[in-house]
Amino acid sequence: MNNVAYFEIQANDPEKVLAFYETLFGWTFTRQESTPVPYWQIKTEGINGGLLQRPAPVPGANLGTNAFTCSMQVESFDQTAEQILALGGSVALPKFAIPGRCWQGYFIDIDGNIFGLFQVEETAA
Repeated sequence: MNNVAYFEIQANDPEKVLAFYETLFGWTFTRQESTPVPYWQIKTEGINGGLLQRPAPVPGANLGTNAFTCSMQVESFDQTAEQILALGGSVALPKFAIPGRCWQGYFIDIDGNIFGLFQVEETAA
């Protein structure tokens, strides 16, 4: 537990990016219908991930990294979230359900880096 267990790619044009990775690596993509933003699950030979519609503008040139987001699988989303806040981190996107799969949320570390947490919970709704 607490290992990098999931990655996400944000895209302005998800269908175009999906085709790129599908062709390049042979990944398969499955559209998820009940998510807060357009979202596809990614199946790879290793760690699985997701592709989503970018929720914010891309940073301009020389303004930092525009990269994949990694999520850690944890035993208790709520306890880990409390610990993040106690250590000086903050919430980037509050806890939400990926129905039938998990609880997910995003946080900002003490240096401004965004990362995700998820707790597997098949009854998440």
